[in-house]
Amino acid sequence: MHKEILVIDDNPDIRSLVSNILIDQNFRVRTAANYDQAVFEINKKLPDLAIIDIKLDKVDRDGIDLLKLVIKKNKLIPVIMISGHATVQIAVEATRLGAYEFIEKPFSKEKILNYVNRALESSALKKERDLIENKLFHSFDLIGKSPSIMRVKKIIEKLSTSESRVLISGQTGTGKELVARKIHKNSLRSKEPFVIINAALLKENTYEKELFGEEFDDGNISFGALERANKGTLLIDEVSEIPYQTQANVLRVLIDQKFKRLNGSKDIHVNIRLISSTSKDLQDLVKMNKFREDLFHRLNVIPIELNSLTSRTEDIPLLIEYFKEKLSEINGVQIPNIDMDNDNLYSYNWPGNVRELRNLVERITILSSNETKSNINKLIGDILNPSQSDHISNDILEKSFSSPLKEARKNFEKEYLTTQLKRNHGNISKTADFIGMERSALHRKLKELGIKGIN
Repeated sequence: MHKEILVIDDNPDIRSLVSNILIDQNFRVRTAANYDQAVFEINKKLPDLAIIDIKLDKVDRDGIDLLKLVIKKNKLIPVIMISGHATVQIAVEATRLGAYEFIEKPFSKEKILNYVNRALESSALKKERDLIENKLFHSFDLIGKSPSIMRVKKIIEKLSTSESRVLISGQTGTGKELVARKIHKNSLRSKEPFVIINAALLKENTYEKELFGEEFDDGNISFGALERANKGTLLIDEVSEIPYQTQANVLRVLIDQKFKRLNGSKDIHVNIRLISSTSKDLQDLVKMNKFREDLFHRLNVIPIELNSLTSRTEDIPLLIEYFKEKLSEINGVQIPNIDMDNDNLYSYNWPGNVRELRNLVERITILSSNETKSNINKLIGDILNPSQSDHISNDILEKSFSSPLKEARKNFEKEYLTTQLKRNHGNISKTADFIGMERSALHRKLKELGIKGIN
């Protein structure tokens, strides 16, 4: 199918010129002559690529606002900005906001086609990567034969014909999102959307907007998670982080099955299956008046608790066999010879649970696919039990031994996380992956310990 390009420019000659160049190359073209037409066309249907002039007919709105609108709707849609009067600052701002390229007028046919083709190619690669990552996530299964995992599997099976709400609890990395996806996949809603909103990652003033959506004066609409999940399943991850006042509004949606967007006056009716997950004890939060008791009971219709990996060590060999085959296939390398009798695998505390184990297997798979069993054993020992001198300075160690346990643990955690952040040049995502924590949990821990950004 031919790619569709939206050309937005208030100059009819430029619109005609660019449109004809693109049509000659078998692109489908839509055009907009002013800001309002552009908003209408963008809201009607997103193109595969947009070419937007900076200066348009509105004094208070310009091409930069349209760029923001497109990026907000889908960040994978490439946008090429054009202008004959733009400053360097505007060009830099457009690029910072997500524009693929900035072209000054006048431009040649070859130049515009070169940028269009490169932008579409880049977008296709990003979409393909996202698709692969999505399939990769979906391909993992709930592995284990321990009593706790068998119990979870039976609950998922029984939920296949149910519409009941589910509350999944468990430590970081135990597989809460995976269980939620399995419930959705086995349900009567499996062909409908599965939407995730991570409450731990949202800023305090954005919860309502992210959940309910927002209406703007220019007629533009930002759809919230509830609306995007209509007819399907909504997973609210780390539901305990939703502010107390917003919890009341979520409860009202569960009762009425309707809500209003921010700044909206019309009721939006929804039919969703709600699954919530938490790494905190919601009943404790209810006692401390930090979580609404009435909402807790609405969410906790079918509770599922995921045990830590250290409480089901009999599943570790099964998980390793599963991950090493999957990850070897994905990375195109030989399956590593991991010794299942390695004591380190069973004595280690696994703070990141199954996610940390998977990260370990992936590292071994990539770095040691052709190594001997003894070399792999040594590598596993080095990863799981790094030398104290590698992580804790003598000053910290001495200070810890002369401190109460709680303070010593805090000193260790602060030094350990600071070291890991430095190793990863301050990259939170890489650090979280390495130590086996969720990004949201790491952010909270860094804030708790008073560790600021590291360059």
